This record gives sequence, structure tokens and C-alpha cells, in this order.
Amino acid sequence: MQRRPLWKFLLWSVLTVTLAGLVVGAGTVWYLMEDLPPLTGLHEYQPSLVTRVYSADKQVIGQFFVERRILVPLDKIPRHMVNAIVAIEDARFFEHRGLDFVGIARAAVTNVLSGKVRQGASTITQQLARSLFLSPKRDFQRKMKEALLALKMEQILGKEQILELYLNQIYFGHGAYGVQSAAQTYFGKDVAQVTLAEAAYLAGLPKGPSDYSPYYHPDAAARRHAIVLKRMVEERFIGADEAERAAEEVVSFKRLTRDEPAPHFVENVRLKLMAAYGEQMVYKGGLQVYTTLSLSDQQVATAALQEGLRQLDKRQGYRGPLRQGASPDEFSGGRAGGAMAAAPVREGELLEGVVTKIGKDGVTVVARGLTGKIATEDLLWAKRRLRGPDTVKHAKEIAVKSPGDLFKVGDVIEVGVKKLVRETAQFTLEQTPVVEGALMAVDPRTGAVRAMIGGYDFKRSEYNRATSSRRQPGSAFKSIIYATAVNQGLSPGTPIVDSGVVYNENDPDMIWRPENYDQKFHGLTTLRDALAHSRNAATVRLLEKLGVRPVLDLARDLGIMSPLANDLSLALGSSGVTLQELTAAYGALLNQGIRLEPYTVESVVDANGQTLETHVPEPLEAISKESAYLITNMMEDVIQKGTGQAAKGLGRPLAGKTGTTNDFTDAWFVGGAPNLVTGVWVGFDEIRTIGEREAGARAALPIWISYMRKALEPLPVIPFAVPDGVITVKIDPATGLLAPDGTGQGVNEVFLKGTEPTQQAASKGSPSQFFKFDQM
Repeated sequence: MQRRPLWKFLLWSVLTVTLAGLVVGAGTVWYLMEDLPPLTGLHEYQPSLVTRVYSADKQVIGQFFVERRILVPLDKIPRHMVNAIVAIEDARFFEHRGLDFVGIARAAVTNVLSGKVRQGASTITQQLARSLFLSPKRDFQRKMKEALLALKMEQILGKEQILELYLNQIYFGHGAYGVQSAAQTYFGKDVAQVTLAEAAYLAGLPKGPSDYSPYYHPDAAARRHAIVLKRMVEERFIGADEAERAAEEVVSFKRLTRDEPAPHFVENVRLKLMAAYGEQMVYKGGLQVYTTLSLSDQQVATAALQEGLRQLDKRQGYRGPLRQGASPDEFSGGRAGGAMAAAPVREGELLEGVVTKIGKDGVTVVARGLTGKIATEDLLWAKRRLRGPDTVKHAKEIAVKSPGDLFKVGDVIEVGVKKLVRETAQFTLEQTPVVEGALMAVDPRTGAVRAMIGGYDFKRSEYNRATSSRRQPGSAFKSIIYATAVNQGLSPGTPIVDSGVVYNENDPDMIWRPENYDQKFHGLTTLRDALAHSRNAATVRLLEKLGVRPVLDLARDLGIMSPLANDLSLALGSSGVTLQELTAAYGALLNQGIRLEPYTVESVVDANGQTLETHVPEPLEAISKESAYLITNMMEDVIQKGTGQAAKGLGRPLAGKTGTTNDFTDAWFVGGAPNLVTGVWVGFDEIRTIGEREAGARAALPIWISYMRKALEPLPVIPFAVPDGVITVKIDPATGLLAPDGTGQGVNEVFLKGTEPTQQAASKGSPSQFFKFDQM
């Protein structure tokens, strides 16, 4: 038998293997093609977009996203940004049709010669296909799908379209997707404003966003930056002199921070958006949400509330060092060198530090690499030690002869930077408060919320105490009772008796004796003075005269929807209300009786620029403007001569009311001007005392004053408008009648026209008159 020549056998073997390979390859491609995602909607592709929340002056105060991305058209991206990306990621982008076979060959040779994988060959189109349609899993099947998708995409889209999609899709690290978000994240500017040097830093990130982060790996980022500039020169996008200038340019990176200026406010907005538009639209739809918040007011409010709570916390007592036995090396500073060295310390900043030395005149502390001293006078508040949660029972004063009686070397303490002098500092002893608080500021003319703080620290607690927490308002509710009185025809000058009274005396378990804050009774007084000085006994008598139902009705008309007690305890603010409800109610009283519901969102615009909603105010008359003026005028006296006198120094027409509850568990101040009304609440989340004698005037009012002093500065001074239906008459305050002629006695009082007294008082009141008034 004749044997077949060897060369024929080899030829047939090669052909057979080749044919089998082609069949298998074709089958594999067919299989993978069948499994590829459809590309028909690629022209209309909309990536996940960021919903941005803006303050009233159009500054970003919050963002909601799955991927933090802001779309920007290619013609708005600087050419040097585009060139930098192309040079480092895919220099032959404009020459290949999705796969760069030259690049593949070059990478293969480089990898073989080096003995390991040193270079990839994925084109921009392949990277885009992977980002849009495939998982990050690294295997042969995914690589094949990536290549096939790239080829198909190049058939459907032009190069400019692919480039625009890529620049808006790709990840740049630190939560930034796309060049616009990256520019804002790293440099705090739009991509249109980035320099060549900044563009080179950004272009170096997609290959390894974590590995080349200028924050965490500044040296690696700098080396990558140099490589990008070199590639741009090699591809003739820039000249050598341009690259040299860019390499020498000092690039400043924005400080990484996730702090939001108004987190409770933004969360309140998010909940409203979720209810209106759903999760998909809020987190992926790229909504533009314009709000009422004044960023400057919010910043002032945050500082005022935090400082006020810190001062209260210091009065409650010192809880001791955070820990003991620490070394100064732990507090020597942050990361040194690189693109982001330790952030400079600022005056007013709060730091943790370690006590390194104790002397007679104070203690030496090292905090974030800064050495400073706390003078003895700034330490002495710590002699009141708090050994448990009760600010009264668990507090104890300790004898202090020197700072050594308070601290030891190695104690870790919280300090505030009082003053900086070169490399040294003057510190104060600080302590993070346990006590909570809230602040709400509203423009009463529109209902726009100007500032909202729901607690000391959103990171500690996201609970919004301004909108959700119902607490007893104490005497801050009295204004609604007195507003009911004037609405029923009584006047600020109507006499009332402030004297002891007993209720339920036949039931020992239910007996009630309303007492005043100073535990004294003041006899015959007027409604005006009873409100100004917050007389409890007189207010209970007044409520008994008016009846509870009219007060409940007015409270509802003023927007208080929380359940209220249908009994005389309402006189002392026994029913819980929210700070938002009470602030809005005062806003209506100070706005000539016109109620406007507090709101936070001015308008919402979708990603296509279509307006989805715009706020339309709906004013409602809650009380006549005449009655509103009378109660406002009475609340002006709270500040001029009553419990709110500390606010008198603000030097403009203001009206408000303090509030304090039993055992000093809650402290309030609510009030304002015709163009700004603010409420402040202070207390613990659980019902317990905030401290002995920590009334509204001491715990809440200083926060209110601190905020209002700055928030009112840019606003015009506006007096409370006097309606035509209000007149001023001189009366005898002891009787409420007209002042005697020719005696020089009496005070000016305001009345609803037609309710003023017509009888003249005698020159002297008789004892019988007191008992007559006691029957009221």
C-alpha cells in the first residue's frame, strides 16, 4: 500500500484544524452575538444622573445619586481635556474602528518581553462598552463581548458621539462619574475652566482611580501626571514648552469633604421629592431642585445653635477626658507632603488633643501637630463634674487649687482654637454636647424656610427635631391663648388677677395649684404684663374665662395640627407641638394674621429643562389683622420689659415669647420681625432636665439672639404695621378704664376700635375693686 506523502498529511491537518477553528470561532461569535445587549437605544442613552439641590442663591447644598454624574456636551469640554484623555487612553482613537490591532500587537510584544502583563490595549470604545453594558468580571467571554460591542458601537455612533459618551460615563474616583463631576470633585470648578495641568491629572485617573488619587497617593498621581503630559507631547497635542509649564504649575486640589451645610433641611427635601417623584427619578433622573434656604442664614444658625448648646453643656458639667494615657505622637499631625498635606488649623476650629504638660497657669496641649496652651481661667468650668446623666443629681463641684486637680499628662481632651500665633495656639477646653436643640427660621410673608437645623450633629442623629419632635412648649404657647383673648374683644389693658387658685381640691390625686416661675403671685395685673412676665396663674384664670375650645380652634387656624389637651393645662403649654408648627403660628401672628404654610422647595426642573413644579403661595387669614397686631404689640413688651429683655439690644421692632416646661426639660424662644420669624428649642431627646434654672430665657434665647443679630443685618428695619382698626388710648392700668383727667396718671394702650373704655377711672382704686376682678 502506497503511503501518503508527509507534506500532504501536514497540509490536511493544518486545513482541518483551521477549519475547525473557524467553525468554533464562528460558533463562539454567533453565540456571543446572540447574548449581546441591544444597542438600538444608544443614540438616546441617558446615564444615571445626579439630582442637585440648590439654595436660594443657587449654590449646591445637596445631591442625590447612584453615580455622581453631571452631563456636559463635548463642545463644552476644553480641547486639552479631550486630548489628554485620548493621548493616555487611546492615541489611535480616531484611526481604528473599535479595536486597535496595532495597539494589541504592541501590547503583546511589550508583555512578552517583560514576562508579565504591563500594557493593555482596550480602546476608548471598548472601555465605554464595558462601562455601559458589561460587568467588571475579567474573563475571556467578557473580553470577547467587549470587542464585539465596540465594533457594533462604531457602526452605530460617530467618533465624537462615542467620545462624548465616554467623557460623561467613565469613573474618575471619589464618587465622580464623568469629567464635569470630576472637575468639581477635585478642583471645585466646571470642566470648562480646568487648566492643562489639571486636565492631565484628571486624564490619569480612569486607569486606576484609587491608585492615582492625589489625596491618598500623591506621588503616584504626580508620576501619572508626568506620563500624561509626555504622551500629549508625543502625540503632538501640545509642545514641549507647554508640557514643561504645565508640569511646573502648582495644582491645588479641593479639600475632600462630605459635609453638607444643611443636612436636616436637605433630608427634608429628599423625603418630599421621594413622595412626589419616586426613587428612580430622585436618584437617577438629574432633577434640579431650587429651595428656599439661605445658605448664609443656615451657616449663621448652625454656628449659633452649636455654640449655644456647648455653653449649656459646660454649665451642666464636665464629663472628663475622652481617654487617658495617650502619646503626643498620636496628635503630631495628618499626612505630610503630597498634593494634600494636613489641612491648616483655623481659629474657632474644634480638635482633639493630648495634655503634655501641666503648670500653675494652665496646661499644654498638642493637637494636629500644633502646640498650644489652655489658660487656667479657660479650664475652671470643668470643676463642676458630671458623673451621670442627671445634670442636677449627678453634678458635683470639686475643689481646684491648680490645673493638676483637673487633668493629668496623657489625657485626651477636646479643645477649641482661640487664637493662632505662628506655630503656637491659645486653646479653650471644650466638650461635645449631649443636649440637643433645633432652629427654624421662616419668612412670615411667604412661608419660605430660610434656615432649618434638626439637631446638634446630623452625623450623630439624622432625626429632625425641628419638624418631627413634639415637645411641650410651656409658656411659648401662651401667646395663642392671649391672641384668643384679644380676638374675643378683650384688650392688652384688660385687668386680670394673678393669685393662687386650686383645682380638683376634692381629689387628692388630681389636685392642681398653678404656680409662677418665681413662686410669687403679683395680684392685679393686665393681660399685657401677664404675658410679658409669663404669669402662670393669671393665664390659667384667663383660659378658664375664655374656654378651651376657642383656643383650640385658633391653634388649628394658625397651623398647629398636633393633638392638644382639652383642659386648663393647655394654659401652661402641656401639649406637645413641633418647632415648625409653633414657628409658623408665630409667623402668622407677626404677619398681620395671614398664615402661609412653611415650605422648602421653590421649583423642580427635570434633566430636559422642563419645570415639574413651582411653589404657589396660598395665604389664609387665621386671625384678623387687628387682633394680630394687638398680640404682636403685647409680645413686643416681652422683649422690651419681660422675660425676653436680653433681645432688646438688637435695636429693631421684635416680638416673641419664652417657653419653659416643668423641671426645665424644654427651653424655647419663638419670635421675630415682620420679615423673619425664628424658633429655637433646646432639650434632651428623652424627658429629663437640662439643668437647674435653665429656662427659655437662659438656654434658648441666647441662640435666638446670636442668629437673629446676623440674619437681620441685611434685612430692612420694618415696624409692625398698625391697622386702621386699632387706636391708642391712655388708661388706668389698675382698672382698665380711661385714665383720670388732669392727673398725669395712666399708660397708653392699644384697642380694637369700638372696644376702648368709655368710663373714666377714679383717682384711686378701692380694695373692693380687687375682689371684683378676682371673680373674673
